[in-house]
Amino acid sequence: MDWSIGPLSANMLQHIATMNVIAPAAVVFVLRHLPSNLWRSWHWATAVQLCVFWMWHAPPVMNAAMASSALHVFMQFSLFAVALWFWASVLTLPSSRRWVGIFSLLITAKLFCLLAALMIFAGRPIFAMNMGMDGVPTGITLADQELAGLIMIVACPLFYVSAGVYIAAKWLFELDAENRPAT
Repeated sequence: MDWSIGPLSANMLQHIATMNVIAPAAVVFVLRHLPSNLWRSWHWATAVQLCVFWMWHAPPVMNAAMASSALHVFMQFSLFAVALWFWASVLTLPSSRRWVGIFSLLITAKLFCLLAALMIFAGRPIFAMNMGMDGVPTGITLADQELAGLIMIVACPLFYVSAGVYIAAKWLFELDAENRPAT
């Protein structure tokens, strides 16, 4: 099986970079200076991110996005925008609501991993695979789809579990500081 990076695997790496590296970094280093009440709608941010993510990964929509440069850029931008909202809502919650951030991360990670498992174990290409003139498959092959799923199933829990550990640790340190007797 050819495990080289194909168009779907490359697309998945772009998703992971924008949604799980750039968006949370922007929140931590830039957006935290904005009023935090702008980001309080964690339930809407979680729901919208999941809906947008699954919409773009519906086979007809993904096939169209992979075939059109403009639509592909729009897909990446929209996924980044909702990821920015999601991470801002999760990472800026007040200490009394940190459990909500952990819950949002858990739900999101599970549904992202579900797509990854579908891509890995489908047994046939879910997304478009074109045959070239010489009969060699071009575009998204089964191997490319499986590799994209493997990348996703490793990266998503890594980022979402790490963020959950960070939020839980921050929460526990804040609780400890609140309960420490004044000296």
